[in-house]
Amino acid sequence: MYRAVTRSIQVTVTPRFLPDRSSPDNGYFFWAYTIEIANAGPETVQLRTRHWRITDASGRLQEVKGAGVVGEEPFIKSGESFEYTSGVPLPTPSGFMAGSYGMVTEAGEGFDVEIPAFSLDSSHAERTIN
Repeated sequence: MYRAVTRSIQVTVTPRFLPDRSSPDNGYFFWAYTIEIANAGPETVQLRTRHWRITDASGRLQEVKGAGVVGEEPFIKSGESFEYTSGVPLPTPSGFMAGSYGMVTEAGEGFDVEIPAFSLDSSHAERTIN
């Protein structure tokens, strides 16, 4: 589990490799990740945008920007949380992701919330022994 807190908004990420959705012989590795966004701040916020930086084991970077998450732009009230699950394929057996959510307060103030960097690992990743 990975966590980051920005302005009393806690983002928790739990990634997991899905062997049944992967095809290692074809260079296709798939992970699901569950994200919980908990609002410990005093005001309601709305998640408006996402910005992901996805890096595979070869160092190739893919950036993904868009509106909301999983087709939603949820409002998260003080003391409440929002959870969703999504997925990501990579051509390598490991990698990592990080990013940010663009949030807006009820007063219209925009700010970014950090999504912690998290590792995407599979049993197919090469292990180096020193």
